[in-house]
Amino acid sequence: MDFNENRPIYLQIADSIMDGVLSGEYPAESRLPSVREYAARLEVNANTVMRSYDWLQQQMVIFNKRGIGFFVLPEARKRILEMRRNIFFQEEADYFFSRLVSFGLTPSDLAELYSTYLEKKKVYGY
Repeated sequence: MDFNENRPIYLQIADSIMDGVLSGEYPAESRLPSVREYAARLEVNANTVMRSYDWLQQQMVIFNKRGIGFFVLPEARKRILEMRRNIFFQEEADYFFSRLVSFGLTPSDLAELYSTYLEKKKVYGY
């Protein structure tokens, strides 16, 4: 995994795990790799992975079965999507929309671009 220097590594690891939940790599109630196993895979300190797992527990995405490991909560997918939507609208939307304005895109241009994107990706039955 390539890490970005502008964001703490533990949060980048947490994002990667959340991506895995959304993609189905880690389905609801499935067991995550052990802290040591995941640290070895990513070539990071086990404390960094533990910090990621702690953060994900605080966000109610995973839970710990003492002595067994960490598991994905049944409502994790819903929780992740809610968190990411909130982050987008609170932190990223203004920049995104200001860029659209600077490009001279109209709402109808955006709607057309978005429809084309969905068709290419075969999202939502298009």
